[in-house]
Amino acid sequence: MSNFLFYLGAFIVALGLLIVVHEAGHFLVARWCGVKVLRFSIGFGKPLLSRRFGRDQTELALAAFPLGGYVKMLDEREGKVPAQELPRAFNRQSVWKRFAIVLAGPVANFALAVVMYWALFAHGVDEPRPIFGKPASHSAAERAGFQEGELVRSIDGQAIAAWSELRWELLQRAFAKGSVTLEVINPRNEISFRRMDLSSVDTSDLEGDILTQLGFRFYRRALPPVIGRVEPGSAADRAGLRAGDRIAEIDGLTTETWTQVVALIRESPGKPIRMAMERQGARMEVVLTPSEAEDRGKRVGRIGIGVREDGIDRAALMTTVRYGPVDAIGKAAEQTWETSVFSLTMLGRMIMGEVSWKNLSGPVTIADYAGQSARLGLAYYIKFLALISISLGVLNLLPIPLLDGGHLLYYMVEIIKGGPVSERVMEIGQQIGLALLAMLMAFAFYNDINRLVSG
Repeated sequence: MSNFLFYLGAFIVALGLLIVVHEAGHFLVARWCGVKVLRFSIGFGKPLLSRRFGRDQTELALAAFPLGGYVKMLDEREGKVPAQELPRAFNRQSVWKRFAIVLAGPVANFALAVVMYWALFAHGVDEPRPIFGKPASHSAAERAGFQEGELVRSIDGQAIAAWSELRWELLQRAFAKGSVTLEVINPRNEISFRRMDLSSVDTSDLEGDILTQLGFRFYRRALPPVIGRVEPGSAADRAGLRAGDRIAEIDGLTTETWTQVVALIRESPGKPIRMAMERQGARMEVVLTPSEAEDRGKRVGRIGIGVREDGIDRAALMTTVRYGPVDAIGKAAEQTWETSVFSLTMLGRMIMGEVSWKNLSGPVTIADYAGQSARLGLAYYIKFLALISISLGVLNLLPIPLLDGGHLLYYMVEIIKGGPVSERVMEIGQQIGLALLAMLMAFAFYNDINRLVSG
């Protein structure tokens, strides 16, 4: 229950922040253009809480259905407007002012992403170095000749500092179905250039990790099978295991590394295992039953222990990605732009049938990612917020009636033809827009349910 509440809280904070920022963009530019704002609503439907503020007594409302929001402006199409207020009605504004007011919402989301990325880059983010483990057998990585312990320095001349940058650059290049050249340096400081064919990447399904598809594995230094912590109330705790115990055997199999211990325990969910340990020079045996857990749709065993990390050279495995305050602005803008273009490209490929619609996520999946990122730490949560803010901005710019992009399309037509779009055309557009949005929501909810069922 506490886990559910944590995930729900992370989702509510994320959703609330993004909605407020988006609608604040509309609100501030509307006020700047002299338009009277009647209501600033977080959510749709009947207001649950409301209060008025400012010289116009704008109503700030919290509504029943929270997946969105809106800014209601004075408009003759929605009711009678007093003569003295007509200059402040939205429909009386020039097409350029209306265009700016509508565009301000998505722009606010992009601006929020830039600010968040700037804060991360200026403060510094600790990330794993792009060091390869042993490539998977018969994989593209193995065919390209990559070796365990090699550190990636660049891709096609683009400098790479962290594992996440490696993933992002390969993902963007994968759709070209060509080849890339990676510059690597091995533990002996020997530099090599390896050419990799990306044609084996399944770009129709982006739910999996592209690095896994290519056969890359994250480098994990072999650690001795010594327990560093025991979770209270776990199977290990009940069996009497303690920090400092060295696990020598599991079911008669000798364990020389922590990786072997994890693998053997994961293979035995709900099955008793016999574990031999060494404690202060004495040997002892216990029998315990790993609890069952779900991991990527598979049942795995866990007993509630963690490895002792004494002596691990974290500086060799981790790096801090940091830029100066000015450089961080450029890097943040670049990251926001690249992510926006990539998101738009993916939507286009979905429409063309080149990418599966199952990559579309709904509120359940977003809530899950919100909780997962929040558990990993503030930096990961901010990254998640920036990504969702960009997605919201891109989605709202789609030329679909009912969305900001649909209204912008009407205004562009008005600019070209010199007059507004007819009421009939707008009515038909609203019906089409409603149908398209319903279809998108149906796909998103279906994918959410399918993920829950399949694990």
